[in-house]
Formats: sequence, structure tokens, C-alpha cells
Amino acid sequence: MSKQCEICGKKPMVGNHVSHAHNLNKRRFNPNLQKVRAIHNGQVKKIMACTNCIKSGLVTKP
Repeated sequence: MSKQCEICGKKPMVGNHVSHAHNLNKRRFNPNLQKVRAIHNGQVKKIMACTNCIKSGLVTKP
């Protein structure tokens, strides 16, 4: 299961952990994905959608 929103296509991004001494280590920013039952292509399916899509009304619940 990929960490990608099926509505908007949001994926993980990369950045840095920055310590107080400004040491940099790579990290991942994952999208906040939720498994939700939604009408997708005319059928009721369980999809992975980010919370921004759910809150904005792009996900139509059955």
C-alpha cells in the first residue's frame, strides 16, 4: 500500500531533522492518510485519502 492520497496524489516529502547544534539528518514528512469508504468512480470503495481532501469535501461518503 503506497503512502499516496488517491484523490490529490499527495506523497511523502523529504527534509532534515535539525538539532540545536544545527546537525542535519534526513527525514520524511508523510501525508496524514486515512482509510475511508467513499464513492470513487461510481462505486463504493475503501480509499486512502489525506485529511485535507476529506475536510475540503473532495471525498463523497456513501
